[in-house]
Amino acid sequence: MNELRREPLLGRWVAVLRESMRPEEYRFAVETRATGRCDLCEEEHGEEVFTSRDDSGRWLVKVVSSRDPIFSTEGDLARKGVGMYDRMNTFGANEIVIESPDHDHQAEEMGPAQMLRVLDAFINRTVELEKDARIRYIFINKNYGILSGDPYGHPHSLITAVPVIPKRVKDELDGARLYYDYKERCIFCDIMREEERMQDRVVMDSPCFLVFCPYATRFPFEFWILPKQHRCSFREIGDEERRDLSKVLTVMLRKLRRLLNDPPYSYVIHTAPSRIPRRNQWHTLSEDFHWHIEVMPRIRRLSGFELGSGMYTLSTSPEDAAKYLKEVSHGD
Repeated sequence: MNELRREPLLGRWVAVLRESMRPEEYRFAVETRATGRCDLCEEEHGEEVFTSRDDSGRWLVKVVSSRDPIFSTEGDLARKGVGMYDRMNTFGANEIVIESPDHDHQAEEMGPAQMLRVLDAFINRTVELEKDARIRYIFINKNYGILSGDPYGHPHSLITAVPVIPKRVKDELDGARLYYDYKERCIFCDIMREEERMQDRVVMDSPCFLVFCPYATRFPFEFWILPKQHRCSFREIGDEERRDLSKVLTVMLRKLRRLLNDPPYSYVIHTAPSRIPRRNQWHTLSEDFHWHIEVMPRIRRLSGFELGSGMYTLSTSPEDAAKYLKEVSHGD
C-alpha cells in the first residue's frame, strides 16, 4: 500500500508510492543544456566583483554582476503601504558565479579543487554583501539543464541578495525555532542522528558531512548535505569543512549525473539570515537553525494537485533513491 509521510520541519505531507520507479524509467528532454550563443562565454555581463586565478593569471572562477538584475543596489528600500498592501524597492544584488572558463565542463567534472574555488567565491561574496545592513538574506543556488531554468548552458550558479527573508526560508526558520522551543534541541541535529541510526537513507558519510535522502522529500532522488558541526550560517564553515564539502559535492553531483543520465537539477544553500532580527524573533537562531544544502533533480513535472495543495507525490521512495545513489560509481 502507498503511504503518507509527514516531514517534521515544515509539517508537509508526502505520498510515497509503494512501487518505486527505477532511475531509467524517468524521462525528460533529450537536450538538457541550452545551445547557441552563450553570454557568459562572450563576456556579455556586468561588473566583475571576484576572480580566482591560477599561477599564470588565467581565471578559473569569476563572479560578475547580472547585466539585467531584478534586484539593484541603486536607491533605497523606500518602504510604503498602498492601501492594505506593502511595497518597497527591489534593493539588493544579482550576481553570477561563472564556475568554469570552459563552456562544456562543470566544476564537478574538473574535480574538488575547482569546486573549492566555487565555494570560496560563495563565501567571499556572502561576507561582502552582508556588510550592507539593508540586506537580510543571501540566497545561493545553482540551476543545471533547460528544465531547471538554466538560460546559459555554461557552468554557473547564482547569488541573490534581498532585503527580506524569503517565505520558504522563513518557514524553515520558524519550524526549527518551534521544535527548539519544545525540545531544546536542533531539529536538524536530531534528523541527522536518526538517519545515522537507521542508515536506510544515508548515501555518503564524510568526515564533516552526512548526505541522505530525507524521509519525506519532495522530489525523486532529492538529497540533503548536512554539516556534522552545528552552525547556523554557511559563511562560518572552516577550512577543513570547505575542503571536505568540495569533495562531497563533486562526488554527489557526479553520482547524480551518472545515475539519471545527466538530469536537470537545482541545488540551494539554506543558511541563516544575514542580520539576526529583533530580540523577540529567532533569538535562539544560533542554537536552533542548521545550514544545509538541498539538491533537487528536476526529472518530473509537478501536477496541479501538488502545486495547489503543497502535498507532493514521490514516485521513488527515499530508501530506494539512497540505495541507487550509493551504488552508482562517481568515476575517477
